Amino acid sequence: MSSVNPEELKALVLAHIEDAEVDVACYSGDDHFEMTVVSASFSGKPRIARHKMVYAALGDNMRQAVHALALKTKTPEEVVA
Repeated sequence: MSSVNPEELKALVLAHIEDAEVDVACYSGDDHFEMTVVSASFSGKPRIARHKMVYAALGDNMRQAVHALALKTKTPEEVVA
C-alpha cells in the first residue's frame, strides 16, 4: 500500500478546487486523516456533493493510501456564521 502525507492531500485538493482553503492533519497512524475544506464553489451544494468534489480530487488515494477521512466542507459564509 502506498502512503501519502497531509501536504500531498492538500495539494491534490487545491489542484481541483482552486479557491479552496484546506487544512489536513493525520490523526492516527499514517492513513487516518481529518480535513476541512472551505470553498465558495460549495455554495448551494448539499454535503454529499461537496464530499464527492473532494473525493474526486483525492482520486485513487481514497482506495489505497487513505484508510479513513474525517471530512468537513464549508463555504466561506458558513465559517463566519
